[in-house]
This record gives sequence, structure tokens and C-alpha cells, in this order.
Amino acid sequence: MEDHKVGHTLLTTKSNFASVLQPDVAVLDCRLPGMSGPQVAAEMKRRGLPTKVLALSSYSDDHYVRGMLEAGAVGYLLKSEAPEVIVAAVRAAVEGESYFSPPVVEKVAAWARGERPGGLTERELEVLRLVAEGLSNKEIAQRLQMTRRTVEFHVSNILKKLGVTSRVEAAMWAREQGVIS
Repeated sequence: MEDHKVGHTLLTTKSNFASVLQPDVAVLDCRLPGMSGPQVAAEMKRRGLPTKVLALSSYSDDHYVRGMLEAGAVGYLLKSEAPEVIVAAVRAAVEGESYFSPPVVEKVAAWARGERPGGLTERELEVLRLVAEGLSNKEIAQRLQMTRRTVEFHVSNILKKLGVTSRVEAAMWAREQGVIS
């Protein structure tokens, strides 16, 4: 395979860069100022551009990984990867292949097996979403038509499974993992 020259250009309109430069592969971070990586990738997909998107991020949270993959990314790499791995991933993308960092592979495989975030049950996820909204145990019990004691049991299980000690930490985990937006 012929090596491509690597260069960079600063464009003020992120969504236009692919149509202007027409690269084979765009390496995008998930968090960009003004417009997120998933938004840029989705816009490129919407425009029908042939540029393949490879995510490169410090984050392996469900929210970011899902966002990039749903937007059409062909791979997802963590910034902790060695430079030669990143180059290999770009080459793979040019050839139409996918490339993922090992922790991301594990996450995607867990999704394919139907595993839920944090090993929580569907009911625990439902309770966690309401905890993250700031509802009290009494309010959650009323909303879900269960006893307050049952809600307390679910909240206790959620904290144990997530390895956190407070409702606030659980809510922060839910946001970071994309359980809530």
C-alpha cells in the first residue's frame, strides 16, 4: 500500500472539511469545540461523502462509543494507543476494515451479547434514571408503583454494582456511561 502524505488544515466549518479536502479517512475526536465528533460524522454521512471516519478519543464511555458508531465511524481508538497502532488503524480504514482498541472491542461485544451497562437489571436502570433526575425514593416509588422499601433495595444494589457510595456518584456514572443524556 502506498503511504499517504499526512498534513493538516484548519477549517472554520468542521462539517465542510471533508467535502473541501476529500480525505480517505477523517480521524475525529468525540469532543470538539462547537460541534461534536458524532455530529461531524453524522453530517458527513448525511451528505454522502465517501470519507471514512475513525474515532480517536480519550473516552471509552458508552455514550461516546455509541455516538461515533451510530454516526458511521468504522473504528474507535483510544488516545493511549501507540502511534504505530493509530497509523495501522488509518490504513485499515482506507482498506474498508474496522479497527478498535481492545477496551472498546470488549464493550461492543458486551452490547452484542445484550449485556446492560454496569451489569444493572432493566429495573435498576429505570430506578437509576429517576435517581439521576433527582427524585427521592418516595417519588420513585410513586412513579414506578412500588414500595419505598423496594426502591431502597434497588438503590442499594445499584450503588454496590457501580462501586459508588452516593446517589450523586451513581447519577454522574449514569451520565458518563450514556445511560442518561
